[in-house]
Amino acid sequence: MLGDVAVKLLQMMGHSGTVPSAIIAQDIPAALARLKSALDIPAETDRQSARSNSPGNEDEGKEAPISLQQRAHPLIELLTRAAEQDCDLTWK
Repeated sequence: MLGDVAVKLLQMMGHSGTVPSAIIAQDIPAALARLKSALDIPAETDRQSARSNSPGNEDEGKEAPISLQQRAHPLIELLTRAAEQDCDLTWK
């Protein structure tokens, strides 16, 4: 995960968004909960995006944009596994 999307997801976890950085094992469950909670907030944006990609749209040949929830899925998986295994995480 790179760039602005990665920083935004880190911030949604309650982290500063600093790269490189880390999160210790005991803080991962709370960070995961904050991220999941924050991802529920922009649901209206996703619905609007789905409407714009509905049949009859002049941009029919274009691929649908990837939602933030989809982009966050690998991070959620990583955080879940780290919490289960009581591991710290680092990123750069």
